[in-house]
Order: sequence, then C-alpha cells, then structure tokens
Amino acid sequence: MFPYDQAILAAVQDPPQTIPDVLSGLQTIDGLCVDEDGLKWFNGLYLAVTQAVETRVKGSGFADPAWLAQLDVQFARLYFTTVRSALANAACPGCWEAMFAVRDNARIARIQFALAGMNAHINHDLCVAIEATCKVTNAVPQHGTVQYKDYTSLNPVLDGLIDQAKQALDVRLPGDPQHPSRAPAALGIHA
Repeated sequence: MFPYDQAILAAVQDPPQTIPDVLSGLQTIDGLCVDEDGLKWFNGLYLAVTQAVETRVKGSGFADPAWLAQLDVQFARLYFTTVRSALANAACPGCWEAMFAVRDNARIARIQFALAGMNAHINHDLCVAIEATCKVTNAVPQHGTVQYKDYTSLNPVLDGLIDQAKQALDVRLPGDPQHPSRAPAALGIHA
C-alpha cells in the first residue's frame, strides 16, 4: 500500500526481547511513515506510551519492573505480529484489519487512527499479553498483587497521553499541516 511497507516488515520481523527492542521497532515505523499514513498516528501514540513505561521501569517506578517490562514486550509482539500480517496481506484480527484497510484514507482524522489502534491493541491484545506475561514470569493474574497494582498504575499515564494526543492530533486529516502551537513532538509523534 505504501512504498516503504517492506522496510516496516523488516523492522518488525524479529519478535522484540526487551523494551529497547520494542522502541527500536516503533521508532523505525515512525521514521518511515508519511503523514498521509494512518498507521503513523497510532504508532506515534504507542511509541509515547512505551517511552513512558520504559522511563518508569528504569526509574524504579514499579514494584515489579521485570514483570512490567515483560508485559510491554509481550504486548508489542502482538502489535508487530499484526503489522506483519496486515502488510503481508495475511489474516489479522478484524479490529486491526479495519484500521489497516483504510490507513491510506485521507478523509479519516489522525486522532481516529490513533484511537482505533489503541482500541484494537488494548481491547484485543492486552488480555493475551497479560496471559503470556504471567506464563513467562510464573505470576498469577489477580487483584491485589504487586503486578496488578503496577498494571493499574499505568492508567493515569495512559489517560494523560490520550489527553495530549487529543490536543496534538486535533481532528486534522492525515495530510493537513500541523498547527505550530500544537506540535505533536511532545508526544513523540513526529509530523
């Protein structure tokens, strides 16, 4: 669909093992995508979330940073698998397929792409990532655990980034110019 899709496929070919691996893949996608590509706008928001998670993992912002880092990696693996499937015209979950099928539609606002990707990733992939993380770390997913508290402590971070995205992405269409006072660089989204 876009001339750089093969380069994106190469960037997500190997499953990430660490948060820096996740960031590398997300940054490569961000650097390749043009403003007219709806994938850019979800990926940029996801990149900002991952950077916030990495900062808290490195800064001892979690009681069990190894578990949260593993969750981040498992979660990204699902996204990268979806990207590979969608760009190779293979089957991918319908919630994701809906976004990839219109990623070149300039009539869809940037914020719609960002939120559609968030919806698909959180509502479809997150439960699978939690289960995989608990298997890898031999943890039990239940209320009141250290892992549960760390997991739910991300909600305010996510809420804040979504609020920033609403401001930065506004309702402009993918090819529209940026308003200088609302540059998305604060989110890690590069126009």
